[in-house]
Amino acid sequence: MSISRRGNSTSSKGWLWFMWALILLAVLAGAAALYYQYNHPANSGHSTRKMSIEEVKSIKKPKNTYDVIVVGTDPEGIAAAVSAARNGLSTLLVDGRNREILGGLMTLGGLNTIDMNYAPKSNPLAKEEVFNKGFFSEWYAKIEGDSFDVNTAANAFYELVRNEKNIDILLKTQKIEPLVKAGESGTSVVQGATLTLADGSKQTVNASSVIDATQDGDFAAAAGVPFTFGREDLGDPKSRMAVTLVFRLKNITPDVWDKMAKRLNGDNNSGTGVNEVSVWGYGEMSNYPPVNKERAKMRGLNMGRENDDTALVNSLQIFNVDTFNPKSVQEAFDIANKELPNVVAYMQKTFPEFANVELAGTASELYVRETRHMQGEYRLNIVDVCTNGDQWDRIGFGSYPVDIQRVSPTDSGNVVCHPNQYAIPFRSIVPQKVDGLLVVGRAASYDTLPHGSARVMPTGMAEGEAAGAAVKLAQQEKLTFRQMSASKEAIAKLQTQLNKQGMDIQPIALKPLPFMEHKAYEGLKAAMMLGLASGAYDNNFHLDDQANPKRMVNLVGGAKKMKPDAFKGDASAAIAKMDNSDKIPLTLEQACYTIVQALGMKVDATQAQDELIRNKLLTDASLSLIADKQKLTNADTFMLIKDLKVGLTGKP
Repeated sequence: MSISRRGNSTSSKGWLWFMWALILLAVLAGAAALYYQYNHPANSGHSTRKMSIEEVKSIKKPKNTYDVIVVGTDPEGIAAAVSAARNGLSTLLVDGRNREILGGLMTLGGLNTIDMNYAPKSNPLAKEEVFNKGFFSEWYAKIEGDSFDVNTAANAFYELVRNEKNIDILLKTQKIEPLVKAGESGTSVVQGATLTLADGSKQTVNASSVIDATQDGDFAAAAGVPFTFGREDLGDPKSRMAVTLVFRLKNITPDVWDKMAKRLNGDNNSGTGVNEVSVWGYGEMSNYPPVNKERAKMRGLNMGRENDDTALVNSLQIFNVDTFNPKSVQEAFDIANKELPNVVAYMQKTFPEFANVELAGTASELYVRETRHMQGEYRLNIVDVCTNGDQWDRIGFGSYPVDIQRVSPTDSGNVVCHPNQYAIPFRSIVPQKVDGLLVVGRAASYDTLPHGSARVMPTGMAEGEAAGAAVKLAQQEKLTFRQMSASKEAIAKLQTQLNKQGMDIQPIALKPLPFMEHKAYEGLKAAMMLGLASGAYDNNFHLDDQANPKRMVNLVGGAKKMKPDAFKGDASAAIAKMDNSDKIPLTLEQACYTIVQALGMKVDATQAQDELIRNKLLTDASLSLIADKQKLTNADTFMLIKDLKVGLTGKP
């Protein structure tokens, strides 16, 4: 059989033209999708019609018994209550703060820009998809976009709760105290709560389960659940991320918005931008000279658009606030109220587009980023997050950057890494020592560093939805939450139910990141766990960059937290007589000498390596990975820190 070459060529050209036409159509469709996404981030994007807030109907007196009590009306609590109610459980949604609307931080705290958990995109032209879906996506479809008008959000939350016949809402309780009895093996069991109602009367409400969705784990702490506080797990219990008082600007007209878009979307810095409802950028605001230099600092502007030519701004950071002390909280408000007129004046003077903006008030609640971190059946760690770790008992996912905000005015903050997708385990909402209780939101069982990502509200809402469904399953299976957390069969049933509810929590299937295949990966993991390594938004830990003596001193000084009592010397003594310690190469001898100086070992530099080996603080395996003992890399120093950690603590 013969085939004409000419005929074959013509056929090929026709096929090629057809394929190019398909590609062109795909590009145009993608561009149209991007245009629509820019102008309509969620459903309708920005609106010029501001809703009136609907009055929330609170019951005057609760029933004596419910299947579940959900404490806290922040988004995580609303997700938990709706999920429980839809699973057929009689639910009391109760709040112990002086609130009249639902939504907590997102509404009364004015935090109207969402830290989104986006899924990785295989097609750069495709619309971004969010993780977890379920209740979060249901609520998200009712608001303007990744920033929203707080009235819209409050009404959307109330609509979702009001539509569930199994939910009673109880606001303005004066106290919510755990009703606890002694359990087995030294545990306690929560059986409900004693409520002090708005009129001062007390009532005991029994429930088989309680979900703590308060921002700070208040109910769980009162029930005896163990917590760490602030950066305690990094050896710094007195430090915690700054709080913020969100403020409102008026005269944010469409013309002002367009001018912001021209400035920021044309900026070469990829960390800035504008869509129809959100602004992120203006890093120059960090140059604002605060009135209170010890307690206040501005960061770049994060602005969420409202439907009345105003915008809410999350940018003023306030330090050393004890959010459990009303006097300290009031002091934070006072500091902010003295700063904000000057902040706005600085904006007017510095940026032409803000010449006519005016301060129009502040939120009624502080945005508090960090207080308690629960000790749960599993504590999410930074390696889990940065390596896109899956969990067999996954109940949701996160992907937000590990964003560690400033802890002091001299601190610049830090982005440890930017995960693609990591799992939240059910075990991380199950507290140690107390049964009958689940804890969702930023007080859940995370180490300090992963909390920088997992604290965002879409993740907490996924936890809330899972908790509501878990209460029903625990009743059906006659299991405690602790027993559930150890049962693969029970967790599989929970995951099936969550997928039926519209969540999407299938196993993670991602390729290992490049740093995970580095020869010094074990050293990097140790450094990450100690808070000594950061990969920023591009996950580049600079493992093969040249180290220097000063950096080694800083590294060893930071490692002191692994076992403070063992560090009886001063690492900086190793470079006391050295010039240009931040510019010259780090030798193995100098690195070992820095470690022995920090430990207070009385040996000279030439004996340091042998002394560390003799004390089992340095291994031949790590030494064998060092390619050039006269020019150590960051990876080499991380391996030395890993050996030191194992030798001192017995833990990798």
